[in-house]
Amino acid sequence: MNRPIALRLEQYTLKRPQEVLLVAAEVAGELDEIAIFKGFSSSLMRSTAFDPDVPVLSTDARIVAIDRLVAPYRPDHPQYIQKGLSWEEMQGLLAEVGV
Repeated sequence: MNRPIALRLEQYTLKRPQEVLLVAAEVAGELDEIAIFKGFSSSLMRSTAFDPDVPVLSTDARIVAIDRLVAPYRPDHPQYIQKGLSWEEMQGLLAEVGV
């Protein structure tokens, strides 16, 4: 699939609204953590554009790890489904839901 990674991850959370994805990524040499829930992305470490069509995860970002959590996300009490998934592992889950 040639669709942008951010779009695929957002679509995954639309198909699995009971999950939140926390994506650790390297963007322009800096680490960022991005929460993705019900089709929307938001950086937890830097500002996020008000326009939801502006991708938070750039096309040149390198995925470090992806955590799957039970929604809603509560930073004070996170409930993990899986931790530390690689991009390759996540691609299998994306294929399961058809994105």
